[in-house]
Amino acid sequence: MRDSIATKSHVNRSFIWKVSCIAGLGGILYGFDMGIIAAALIYVRGSFQLSTAMEEVVVSVVLVGAMLGAIGGGTMADRIGRRSTLLWGAGVFIVGSILAPLSPNVATLIVARAIIGVAIGFTSVTAPVYVSELAPPESRGRLIGLYQFALTLGITLADLVGYLLAGDKAWRWMFGIGAIPAAFFLLMVLAVPESPRWLFAQNRIEDAESVLRTYTDATGARMLLEDIRTSLLTKAERRWSALWSPAVRGSLFIAVGFTVLQQVTGINTIVYYGPQIFALAGITSDKNAIFATLLVAIVNVLATIIALVLVDRAGRKPLLYVGVGGMTGSLFVLSYSFHNQALLGSSLGLVATACLMTYIACFAFSMGPIAWILASEVFPLRVRGRGVAAATLGSGISNFVVSMTFLSLIKGAGNSLTFAIYGGFCIVTLVFVFFVVPETKGRDLESISVKAKAIAQ
Repeated sequence: MRDSIATKSHVNRSFIWKVSCIAGLGGILYGFDMGIIAAALIYVRGSFQLSTAMEEVVVSVVLVGAMLGAIGGGTMADRIGRRSTLLWGAGVFIVGSILAPLSPNVATLIVARAIIGVAIGFTSVTAPVYVSELAPPESRGRLIGLYQFALTLGITLADLVGYLLAGDKAWRWMFGIGAIPAAFFLLMVLAVPESPRWLFAQNRIEDAESVLRTYTDATGARMLLEDIRTSLLTKAERRWSALWSPAVRGSLFIAVGFTVLQQVTGINTIVYYGPQIFALAGITSDKNAIFATLLVAIVNVLATIIALVLVDRAGRKPLLYVGVGGMTGSLFVLSYSFHNQALLGSSLGLVATACLMTYIACFAFSMGPIAWILASEVFPLRVRGRGVAAATLGSGISNFVVSMTFLSLIKGAGNSLTFAIYGGFCIVTLVFVFFVVPETKGRDLESISVKAKAIAQ
């Protein structure tokens, strides 16, 4: 626990918040480029005469890119550094954000969305790791949670842009505006240092100590370096197969299992298809449906603040029990409401809005940030980049499956059964949290990875 003692006494918190906020800009980009498709798709499908299957492809191809970016980003984060990988991610974001609005046909748009997905993979793997390696244990959850908070801001910004441009059906501008925060992110990342833990792993000990001294004193820096040295006694492993070793297997199960469950509980059906869901509930105006989606996104932002305040006070598991429980209840109420659509009549739209607001609020203060907090905490330093990449890959695959099947599932199984299925996965998540997920509040990273190891034994 020397890490915790040193940082509690001597941390320059303004530096830590600066780094976390800058890394969090990656979350804004992630959220914007994921969220903007909800409004843009309404007008893209008219411009290019898309079938239901092709709509799902336009939405989901970004996730294919994100999976490739997660694999490449995890390797890059371990080889060239956390900061350098974030810079690459920013550059790729800019390329994709420029190409998308210039697309003359759907094929080009699909390529642009895939490029954006690669950038999302880079940043979603690297930003939480970067912050976790700079943050003191007693505030690490809150600081990593800023990434999720920034993501919700990005989604809200996307929905606001979509609402403002809906009258002109300006889907090209909706995509193109994403290049502005991408350029700003690139400039801001240039102003932060490399992770001291990564520098130490590359035997750049003096550089690591120099970074540590920017936010702690000489004594604290030496104590932190000693803890890092201890965690690296086992030789750094650059093979992906190392994730399946007995020492890491438990961490892999926790991180991948939880990020998969985060997606199959249905969160991104709202992010990608919010206006369509509200249309199913009787809100027929495109602009009104986009506005309802914007309201849900605002609730998402506000509820994420609850997580930032409580995650290092109440702990990870208590928030998960309350949040996932609320998600479960709201999905089953929504399912029941669709089943009794004729009885509810015109009030179904209000009921659906209330259910979705409750659902996303509960997600935002629980599974949303905590999935990425856990993924950044449970892996040993020597494989942390690849470990978080594996978690991101699991999230991306499950997200892809959900987004590629949602419209088809609605058509085949019906509205009520579809949301009941997502509610069932929430119940599975509660069981997983109870039996598998460890409490990591206030613990240093090295001791967390030791605890995770015990799960595989």
